[in-house]
Amino acid sequence: MRFSKIKQKLLRGESALVTCCHFIDPQVYELTSLYGFDGIWLDLEHHSTSDETAATLMRAARVGSADIVVRPAKGEFMRTARLLEAGAQAIMYPQCDSAEEAADLVRWTKFAPQGRRGVDGAGPDNPYCATPMPGYLKAANEQTLLIVQIESPTALAAAPEIAKVPGVDVLMLGPGDLSVMAGIPYQFDHPLIQGAYAQVAQAAAAAGKHWGTVTGSPEHSRMLMDKGAKLLFHGCDLIMVRNGMEAIQKNYAPLGFSFDNQLAAEATRIANLK
Repeated sequence: MRFSKIKQKLLRGESALVTCCHFIDPQVYELTSLYGFDGIWLDLEHHSTSDETAATLMRAARVGSADIVVRPAKGEFMRTARLLEAGAQAIMYPQCDSAEEAADLVRWTKFAPQGRRGVDGAGPDNPYCATPMPGYLKAANEQTLLIVQIESPTALAAAPEIAKVPGVDVLMLGPGDLSVMAGIPYQFDHPLIQGAYAQVAQAAAAAGKHWGTVTGSPEHSRMLMDKGAKLLFHGCDLIMVRNGMEAIQKNYAPLGFSFDNQLAAEATRIANLK
């Protein structure tokens, strides 16, 4: 099996940078992995990507060096094992609200004696029954990275106990969902959100674990790293393409070109709703 690049960097006290891919063309995953990012975030919580398609994307990424960080939906514990068998190096579990839920994640993603993950070994994780099972089971338990997301006021209060769960490697603050659930949607400068960074950082440090979150810029990343964040998620292929198209339109409008930008019109319509 491929050991987690991110986990190895965290164990050395180094920071890791992950970017997100929403497009489901394998070439995007191949390209991103060949560029040497520490990880690619594959989101199955909010998107309709099937396990079969996810496996194809992971296969494309294996030509490079990037970890695949897969996020299933809340409660999809049985799915996590299939994603690991398909070759994911990390599981990001969303909206974890308690230590008990975090322990369930560990139970479904670790082999005995740490958990109750079922044994197969026929997928690319073993790979393909080519590795002696005792060694594979030990390596899988040690090398699989488990990231637990803190995304609600309830979860924030429970962060110290969640961090203490054996097998949890990283606490990841989700400021978007936290802001919505706290009634301050996308007010990222609000004291509650700013305080959440410190709370998650403190909970992780007290338990000897790492923490991370999403970041929008190098300046923001530096602030997070100064607070001890080691795992940073930045960028998305969808946004990169959108920004590139908007730049073309901006640059060519002075030459007399016009565009029927329906996305901009929709954004204006929504903004003007009373």
